[in-house]
Amino acid sequence: MKYIITLVLVAYGFVLSAQDLYTLSDESTLTIDGTSTVHDWTVAAQKMVGELQLSDATIKEINFEVDVAEIKSERGATMDNKMHKALKKDEYPKITFVLTGLKDESTVVGNLTIAGKRNVAEIPVALNSSGNVVELSGEYKLVLQDFGIEPPTAMFGQIVVGDEVTVKFNLKFAK
Repeated sequence: MKYIITLVLVAYGFVLSAQDLYTLSDESTLTIDGTSTVHDWTVAAQKMVGELQLSDATIKEINFEVDVAEIKSERGATMDNKMHKALKKDEYPKITFVLTGLKDESTVVGNLTIAGKRNVAEIPVALNSSGNVVELSGEYKLVLQDFGIEPPTAMFGQIVVGDEVTVKFNLKFAK
């Protein structure tokens, strides 16, 4: 019986060693670009966490989250507050992406949850692996109302944010 248990543990160890786990690095960036009736705008995620698992150079797992309170603009607190309110920050403080599969070598598929609404997202990505670092980059257009988000307004409705935004990311994961 001891030999069987030892054999199972050794086999399990080989399976685990073939899968490499990487953690999101502070060098990662994620921005959201949008429009309004007055000007284009960009906000940046200041706090993100995530893990990526590779097996034989193939993505097996991605768990990623962005802290909504740490999405900031260069236009100040007024814009940040409107954005946080639209994203329902108090009720849903995180935006998450969890991989469910791969469509092909350059498209990840997963559950993207924003403002409490989960949708399946097919996101084109470029994957670069070098040593102990894996870089996942790309951009993804989404429609705010698909996530139950009403585009924010200002100046009594005179300024309206466009319903489509583009998420640009360069995520660096390290062992």
